[in-house]
Amino acid sequence: FLKPAQAKVLADGSVRIERAVDGHFRVKGYVNDQPVTFLVDTGASSVSVTDALASKAGLEGGEKTRFRTANGERDGRIVVADEVRVANFRVRDVGTGYTGDDSDDALLGQNFLRFFDVQMSGDEMLLRPRAKNR
Repeated sequence: FLKPAQAKVLADGSVRIERAVDGHFRVKGYVNDQPVTFLVDTGASSVSVTDALASKAGLEGGEKTRFRTANGERDGRIVVADEVRVANFRVRDVGTGYTGDDSDDALLGQNFLRFFDVQMSGDEMLLRPRAKNR
């Protein structure tokens, strides 16, 4: 398993994430204060976690749905997490899917990323808070 590099908070408040050797961006984060390794997925519409993490994070019940993933369709549920956090960035009341997938990675999708400007350059990704007047 590839350990993610620690996200670095820069002087301007942005967060830098380094590309892993497999070409993906992974970052440590939290769902309702439960630690998780996120795979940053700009093509995913929502944050997604495994059933095991959902249980630890108190994500129960929810609305049944069918997820379309890169690996095909799968059944799951959508529940609202109180908070999803990466470094100094917190997003509250995030719709979070869980699918029972055995993968070690959770997905950090658009319902979190949309609050930030996302820039990729070489082997780093920068997340910057969006200006309030946009």
